[in-house]
Amino acid sequence: MPTLALTELLGATVYDPTGAAGRVREVTLAPQEDRNRIAAFIVKTKTGNRLVPCASVSAINGGIRTSTISAEWQAANATEGLFLLERDLLDQQVIDVNGRKVVRVNDVDLEFDTNAAARPMLRVVSVDVGARGAIRRLLRGMAPKAALHALLGKIPPRSIPWKFVDVIETDPARRVKLKISHDGLAKLHPADIADIVEDLAPAEREAVFETLDEGVAAEALEELDPKVQVSVVESLDSDRAADIVEEMDPDAAADLLEKLPEDRSGQILKEMEPEERNEVSQLLQFHERTAGGRMSTEFVSVPDNGKVIDAIEALKQFEGSREAVATVYLYSVSYKVTGAVPLVKIAISTPSTPLTDLREDAVTCPSDTPDDEVAGLFDKYNLVTLGVVDEHDRLAGIITSDDVITMLRHAD
Repeated sequence: MPTLALTELLGATVYDPTGAAGRVREVTLAPQEDRNRIAAFIVKTKTGNRLVPCASVSAINGGIRTSTISAEWQAANATEGLFLLERDLLDQQVIDVNGRKVVRVNDVDLEFDTNAAARPMLRVVSVDVGARGAIRRLLRGMAPKAALHALLGKIPPRSIPWKFVDVIETDPARRVKLKISHDGLAKLHPADIADIVEDLAPAEREAVFETLDEGVAAEALEELDPKVQVSVVESLDSDRAADIVEEMDPDAAADLLEKLPEDRSGQILKEMEPEERNEVSQLLQFHERTAGGRMSTEFVSVPDNGKVIDAIEALKQFEGSREAVATVYLYSVSYKVTGAVPLVKIAISTPSTPLTDLREDAVTCPSDTPDDEVAGLFDKYNLVTLGVVDEHDRLAGIITSDDVITMLRHAD
C-alpha cells in the first residue's frame, strides 16, 4: 500500500467540491475508537480551524479532496478526545517496547488504502526516529521535491512499528480520555522497564507508574536506582504509592520507606493493608545495613518431623518471591531452626521421604550482622539463601542472593 509521511500531509491543500478550501493543520487519532486509523483532519480555513472527518475524504493525491463543502465542516473547538500527531507525537519522547529504549519521534509514517470500492483509509504504521525524518522536515519547502526524494532515498530508514510504540502522556485527565496505557511496556522484564524509566523525565516517570499494574510497577520499582526510586514514590499520591509498595518484597519496601522523609513514609504506611504494613514496620526497626534490614520475612519453613509432601504443600501456598523457594527451612517443636533442604532435593524425592533424610546444616546469622559479613557468608558457603535468626535461634527472615547483588551494586 502507498505510504505517506505526516510532514508531507501537514500544510497540504484541502479541496472541497468548489475548489481549494484550506490547508491541513493537524492529523488526528481517536485512540478510544481505533489506535491506528486516522479519525479526522484539522483544516485551517478562512473562517477558522475546521474538523474534517476521514469519512468525508474522497481522495488523497496531490492534496486532500473531500466530498463535502467547507461550510458543512464543524469548528475544531473541542479536541479533548483526539490525539494530535504533530502536537502530541513529533519531537516527543516515546517508548520503543521492542528495542527496550526511549526514542524521539522525527516523523510519522502513514499508510493509505486507495481501494476504489471504498474511501481512502489512512493508518499510522510506524514512527521515524532516524535522520530521514529529521532531514525531510528540515528541508521541507526549501528543496525541490525530486531532489529531496533522491537524497532521502540514500538514507537508510530507521523506524519503529506503531504497535511497538508506547506514548507517554503526563496529564492524568488526557490519559483517561485517550485510553493511554502501557500494556506493551508492562510485558517487559522489570529490569528493562527500570532502564527505560530512568531515561525519562520525572513527570514522565510518574505517568508510567500511574498506569502500570501494581504488581508490575512494584517489580520495576525494585530495580530502579535508589535515588530514582525515591523520586518516583514521592511524585505519586499516597494511596497509589501504598498500592505499589504493598506488592514489593517486604525487605525492598522497608529499604525504600527508610529512604523517604518520615512524614511521607508514615503516610504510605497508613494507606497500606494491615498485614503488609506490619511486615514492613517490623523490618524498619532494624538498621538498614544489617542482616535484619536486608532480610525478607517471606520464606518457606516446615516442621523437621515432616515429609516431602509437607514441604510441597507449603510451597504451593507460598506467595513470596521465586528466589525464596530455593530453600525450605526446618524447625523444631520450639521453632528453632534445625536444618534446611534445597528445593532440588525435594523435586527429586518421593512424597513420603522424611525431610530429616534430606536435611543439610542451615547457615544462619543474627539480625545485627553487618552487610560485609553477610556478603562474606554468601561467598564462603556459595549460598542461595541465608537464614536470619532472632535471639532464640528462630527464623525471622531470609536474605537471598539477589538481595546481596543489589546490596553490592549500591554499596557506597
